[in-house]
Amino acid sequence: MPSLQVRDLPEQIFLRLRRDAEKEHRSFSQQAIVVLSRGLGIDLNPQQRRRELIEKIVSERLSFDTSSLPAPETLIRQDRQR
Repeated sequence: MPSLQVRDLPEQIFLRLRRDAEKEHRSFSQQAIVVLSRGLGIDLNPQQRRRELIEKIVSERLSFDTSSLPAPETLIRQDRQR
C-alpha cells in the first residue's frame, strides 16, 4: 500500500487530527486517511470493501484450475528431500 509523508503540517491541523483520532479511537494515520477520503469524496466503507474482497476471492478461487497441481504428498516428499 502506498504511503504519504507530509512535511510542515500546520500545528492546528496536527492537533485537530490527533484530538479527533483519540475521540474516534483511531490511530493518527487512520484518522488522516478518513479525513482525506471524506475531503476527496471517496467512500471507504469497511463493510463494502470486505464484501468486494470476499467476492473477488470467491470468483478467483472458482476459476482456479487445481488439476495441474501436484498431490500434497508429493510436495511434502520433495520438501523433505531438500
